Amino acid sequence: MTAEGKAREMAERHDGPSGEDSLIARYFKPLATDPGAFGLDDDAAALRAAGEDIVVTTDAIVEGVHFLPDDPPDTLARKALRVNLSDIAAKGAEPAGFVLTLALRRAEEAWLKPFAQALGEDAGHYGCPLLGGDTVSTPGPLMVSITAFGRVPQGKMVHRAGAKAGDRVFVTGTIGDAALGLDVLRGGPVAADLAVDVVGRDFLAARYRVPQPRNALAKAVRAHASAAMDVSDGLAGDLAKLCVASGVAAVINVPSIPLSSAAAGLLARKAIDIETVVAGGDDYELLCAVPSDHVDAFLREARQARVAVTAIGGLIAGVSPPSFLDGQGRELALKRLSYSHF
Repeated sequence: MTAEGKAREMAERHDGPSGEDSLIARYFKPLATDPGAFGLDDDAAALRAAGEDIVVTTDAIVEGVHFLPDDPPDTLARKALRVNLSDIAAKGAEPAGFVLTLALRRAEEAWLKPFAQALGEDAGHYGCPLLGGDTVSTPGPLMVSITAFGRVPQGKMVHRAGAKAGDRVFVTGTIGDAALGLDVLRGGPVAADLAVDVVGRDFLAARYRVPQPRNALAKAVRAHASAAMDVSDGLAGDLAKLCVASGVAAVINVPSIPLSSAAAGLLARKAIDIETVVAGGDDYELLCAVPSDHVDAFLREARQARVAVTAIGGLIAGVSPPSFLDGQGRELALKRLSYSHF
């Protein structure tokens, strides 16, 4: 048999590890540190739960929709994991692990190495190890999909439903930065306004590319929030979802909404309007309803966790879209409440 014939026979027999197996072994097996991952050598993983509920969430990020084609691979890895960690935190749960689905046009060392390194760093930092997953090839856009698991004491997961009239509304961090960061990266009006403000541009771009999940606040959310969710599609729209689930309405004091100095400056110069801030999406901050008799404890535990939280309004009886009031108590008319995929 000729050398060419032997090569063809080997290819047909699929002797040795496949390209996918080699890719997994090289880049992702080192991340599978949990015993239940079985070193990624099995077809499934196992999570143990003793007196706990397992919280499950999943999010995908798609090229051209959730990130730009030239975004660095390390930021994609961090964003893909962190948007799921944000959901885990909003449920008052602690991270337990995740599975990864990666759709690639081609397997390139220059892309995979920094992606896997950043993913491993975040997995270690947040205590959320890789448990398994899948890698596939695609002729279409790059996609990273993660399903994350969290642990919470039985029956203690915090839902969207459960908020009551009289509860205070809190958000973590600052609102609107990610939407402004996307405009910066696309070279839009925000980028033009910040043409000489390199620090501001870089800050906003980083807020879009690399969310900051508030997992340090999970215990306080579990102990004190009557309802919670993370802000992914826009503060106004996500608050509306929480209100519908809980059967309440909300009144929000717009001047109380926490803004970064970059966002506040843009708003003051009228380079943006408040709708851009509250409906832009990709904040990945936590939105919590907290009963009045839990507010002091919630604030105290947030300080201990070193997570900034701000009261922005309250919940009232009724079923209506949230009201956003300006500094004079006048209701603002918002044309849109959130980002929509469809």
